[in-house]
Amino acid sequence: MTGMRQATWAVALAGVALASTSLFAAGKTPAPMVIERQGSFTAGGNVIGEGNRTLHCDRGFVEYQIPANARKVGLFLWHSSSTQVWQNRWDGGEGYQSIFLRRGFPVYLWDGPRVGRANWGCEEYTYKALVGRDQANLWAWRLGGQDGKWFDGVQFPTKDREAAWIQATSARYDEFDTPQNAHLQAEAAAKAIDRIGPVVAVTNSAGGWRALLAALKTDNIKAIVAYETPGYVFPEGEGPQGPEATFGPTHVPLDEFKRLTRIPIQIVFGDNVEKSEMWSGVHKQAEQFVASVNKHGGRAEILDLPKAGLKGNTHIAFADMNNVAVADLLSAFLKKNGLDRR
Repeated sequence: MTGMRQATWAVALAGVALASTSLFAAGKTPAPMVIERQGSFTAGGNVIGEGNRTLHCDRGFVEYQIPANARKVGLFLWHSSSTQVWQNRWDGGEGYQSIFLRRGFPVYLWDGPRVGRANWGCEEYTYKALVGRDQANLWAWRLGGQDGKWFDGVQFPTKDREAAWIQATSARYDEFDTPQNAHLQAEAAAKAIDRIGPVVAVTNSAGGWRALLAALKTDNIKAIVAYETPGYVFPEGEGPQGPEATFGPTHVPLDEFKRLTRIPIQIVFGDNVEKSEMWSGVHKQAEQFVASVNKHGGRAEILDLPKAGLKGNTHIAFADMNNVAVADLLSAFLKKNGLDRR
């Protein structure tokens, strides 16, 4: 790494020990909300054993809150980094969990098997502390480029940026990004959703691929809104070819794929996609996916936030500083598809 790049990262990561307490006091104090029920449960998983000794493992974890006078369809929030991205804006302001509880939706936060608050895994694994993951977050989330420089106008706090950055990147944990784990999570999520009832799967990153797989296994996913999923499902013989890899693609028989044509699907992208070779390629694959769904009678679309008038959004648009405006677009999608009824 050159001296210039080292200096740039030093600026980006400055203030590690100086995180401001004002980060969590942004804006006016919101009005109280009325929660009728809240709790948690686990779903999916397996039991392994030797003789009369057992281990319940690979179960996912759901935290839920049901507001008073709730709407009939809930939101199943599926992350690919940590549940914190749904709970807070980057500066500590309200995240999607609170925004949509206030709008009357039951909200379910999902940690898939082997992730976050999920229980024991059924297999052994070794954790490696990989230096450089912080910097990888910055460009993978399109807060900035691989040179370490922040994009102009990015919807990340300009005040207390260092403290917000520390909160954002320190919330990460292992995602177990393998095809095997994606299918494991999809299976568990389908069981959790069948226990809940009708939901819209609102996802981020690789959570979108997993939700598409889950929608092949349950009729209770009534729509999918995927914020920048890198992985997709295609009918056999369509879309990118090759073996299933870290983020797909997954190819299934056409009759199975047609389950995805029964529900509305929206793929959402933030700003500066063209500045990332990786995300530009993902956008092209999203276009192929949408074309396949619609070719077979479905209702899929891409929402590019810059074209909707929102500038500077990142890979995690629902945690950005303008997340209320991003949420308004989700509300419009839900209303258009009759998914906001009480």
